[in-house]
Amino acid sequence: MPVVKEVLEIAEKIRNMEIRGAGKIARSAAYALQVQAEKSQAKTVDEFWEEMKQAAKILYETRPTAVSLPNALRYVMHRGKIAYSSGADLEQLRFIVINAAKEFIHNSENAVKRIGEIGAKRIEDGDVIMTHCHSKAAISVMKTAWEQGKDIKVIVTETRPKWQGKITAKELASYGIPVIYVVDSAARHYMKMTDKVVMGADSITVNGAVINKIGTALIALTAKEHRVWTMIAAETYKFHPETMLGQLVEIEMRDPTEVIPEEELKTWPKNIEVWNPAFDVTPPEYVDVIITERGVIPPSAAIDILKEEFGWALKYREPWED
Repeated sequence: MPVVKEVLEIAEKIRNMEIRGAGKIARSAAYALQVQAEKSQAKTVDEFWEEMKQAAKILYETRPTAVSLPNALRYVMHRGKIAYSSGADLEQLRFIVINAAKEFIHNSENAVKRIGEIGAKRIEDGDVIMTHCHSKAAISVMKTAWEQGKDIKVIVTETRPKWQGKITAKELASYGIPVIYVVDSAARHYMKMTDKVVMGADSITVNGAVINKIGTALIALTAKEHRVWTMIAAETYKFHPETMLGQLVEIEMRDPTEVIPEEELKTWPKNIEVWNPAFDVTPPEYVDVIITERGVIPPSAAIDILKEEFGWALKYREPWED
């Protein structure tokens, strides 16, 4: 089955990380399916759908752990599969696939802006907000609230060991927002002066648990104790369908030298191990709302997003499998 060469080129770029970042990977995958549909020489509907499935499989196998990639493929192929199963002709099917790809790309490009607009409604004048790590979606909420004339202050945790908090602090400050920068372990100490917590997510499970930078769960826990609202800002393509089948999201362990410089580590006793997990899991009961580009949902509604957007159901096969 002929897969067009642009698809193979994009797949290679995703594989070797020339194309990286959740949003970019997702948009490139959707675009590859669009090109496949546009350039396909297929003469019959069946032949066309076979080619689409081939292309989706090739793209899927490039980086199966990046949740945004399969989600982009599912978004397009789920809509194609419905049309194919209900007897669309070749041109109708081609149109539906191309349209779904364009729709996904458009939604994805505007997601962060929409999240900002929707989330800012939940921010009040005079709020002190605490944030952790560096999240474009979370920053969008705070920036939009500030641009609406709300007088806010943001407490930024440094986010060891990679100090993403420095990036966040400088970015917020560049918009004119007053920032207080603190060490991670000061989060509880300053929670009593905090009105809202706004953080991003790496991925979100089917039951609404949030996988994000290590330290997120601790901040959400102390916010819960102080009855401070915790809001998670995340694009819908961060929702993780495989968790429906009870697969746990794997937590990446990173190099110990990020925590202790190599020269120093060499001098340490050999019976000290340095562990450096990149992420932790915040249970859904510590999250008040998830702000997506589709609107604000409680964590318990994560499953609805997965069903609507990606056609995920319990008796599941990928739309390019059968």
